[in-house]
Amino acid sequence: MNAIHWPQGYIPGFSDNFASNEMIITGLSVAALWDKLIDTAAWPGYYSNASDIQFHDGSGPYLTEGARFRFTTFGFVVESEVNEFVAPEVGGAARIAWHGGCGEGDSRLDVHHAWLIEALPGDRVRLLTQETQNGKPAVELASARPNPMINGHQQWLDGLIAAARAG
Repeated sequence: MNAIHWPQGYIPGFSDNFASNEMIITGLSVAALWDKLIDTAAWPGYYSNASDIQFHDGSGPYLTEGARFRFTTFGFVVESEVNEFVAPEVGGAARIAWHGGCGEGDSRLDVHHAWLIEALPGDRVRLLTQETQNGKPAVELASARPNPMINGHQQWLDGLIAAARAG
């Protein structure tokens, strides 16, 4: 199975917080999941923790390589830029990642959020999302129980799968 590509400073274990959620499912294609994931206009319909999505150059709602956008999630307005974008292709994993941040000083939060979608043998699809964070808010999130990042990202996966199944 493939792994997330991490930029320096955001490698799990060396960052202030890390969340990982993964599901392996049948009955969906990589392309169906990808189409719902890169369409930010669809996010609020299947993931209640994403709102106020705006693109800096008026493009969108589809994410592309280098797209600069902002959205509200977990109570933070995160300024983001897509820094990895590999569309689905036969024999390869689809990948998208964005780096984002918000706040200043002690309230500064920097994140790298990555997704990987790959076809597996037996008509299965692996859907993986992982996020690393740095900053004082990340340290606080890492010790929160129940873990808001794990629970929130699981809701995102569940909603994404349901939206892809609905068409």
